[in-house]
Amino acid sequence: MKVIIIGGGAAGFFAAIHAKINHPLAEVLILEKSKKLLSKVKVSGGGRCNVTNGCTNIKELAQNYPRGAKQLRKAFGFFSTIDTMKWFEDRNVPLVIQEDNCVFPVSQNSQSIIDCFMNETKKLGVVIRIAAEVVSIDKNQNKFNLVLASQESLTCTHLIVTTGGYSKSEKFNWIKKLGIAIVEPVPSLFTFNMPSEKSKELMGIVVENVSASIQSTKLNAEGPLLITHWGMSGPAILKLSAFGARILFEKKYQFTVAINWLNLQDENDIRLKLDTLFKANRLKQIVNVRFPEIPQRLWYYFLDKINIPSTKIIDQLSQKEKNKLINLLANDTYKVEGKTTFKEEFVTAGGVALDEVSFKTMQSKKIEGLYFAGEVLDVDGVTGGYNFQAAWTTAYIAGKLLPAN
Repeated sequence: MKVIIIGGGAAGFFAAIHAKINHPLAEVLILEKSKKLLSKVKVSGGGRCNVTNGCTNIKELAQNYPRGAKQLRKAFGFFSTIDTMKWFEDRNVPLVIQEDNCVFPVSQNSQSIIDCFMNETKKLGVVIRIAAEVVSIDKNQNKFNLVLASQESLTCTHLIVTTGGYSKSEKFNWIKKLGIAIVEPVPSLFTFNMPSEKSKELMGIVVENVSASIQSTKLNAEGPLLITHWGMSGPAILKLSAFGARILFEKKYQFTVAINWLNLQDENDIRLKLDTLFKANRLKQIVNVRFPEIPQRLWYYFLDKINIPSTKIIDQLSQKEKNKLINLLANDTYKVEGKTTFKEEFVTAGGVALDEVSFKTMQSKKIEGLYFAGEVLDVDGVTGGYNFQAAWTTAYIAGKLLPAN
């Protein structure tokens, strides 16, 4: 048995390791088209590598995948976040679960993960080749024939594709030629550009728990929000971009985002909270009376936005002014005119169509011996270690090299 893995990233290494563990007599080869291995692992999480998420409830875990949730819910039964954490810790890579449930190596350095993979592949005898780009594949009887950009030809009995996501549909052409359906790729996990909004002047401000929604859609997300020099970012915004990837693509990234700054969906709850705050501070200037959730600079910005003098005494506020403040806290709107993608951590919605693959084996339903794992599939998660977990799970299953049911 000869197994070739196309792609030297997270899913590629994990699939190769498990293919060799499950089939120790097999010849296992990783082909990476660039000169760098595990490049996304290297830069992820700011160079710390967010290897997985601390969520251990499979149903809750699956809800963090805009595409592939149903299929992954079953797959996580084979290899879960608990399995991931145990796998690394069994190989002397201790992990830590942060307050936000993101899981990192204790070293806080992605090199720990890279070294683990390099040591495992070396120990198992997995062969790795860089600068080995596959340009075509065909299958003749029980063997796959691969042609590299160098015109070298290779053959194998089992082929696992772990190339990651592509930003353009034509980059999938070599897979399409095998008769595999591809879902058009569009960006996922991006921040919002707001060139005409004054809020950019507040760059660096974080509000820990907001509710963000896209007007004229049902898209809504909760979590921290970061104001940047180009617009808005943070988990709440990134969740919106992931779940709204196709909708926002169709809108050409021109839309209005609404922010509920206190994440209280009932306006009456905001009114009650504001009344309580104001009654306790009746004789103070409004600039000095704010909710602890709202940073001082942001509060000053709010007052300026709705034309309430910052020196005005609380008792002197009119009902109209109070209503304007309540409305702003509940439904503050901003015009979005474009997106900014994390180039180093690029995630796409799209790829190999989910109904092309059996998630019990990760084998193609059309071509025996052909497997897919990782972001080459039409699977993607929100930020927080979810994309890596999908890679580990699908690669673990693919590495078993089981025939499709």
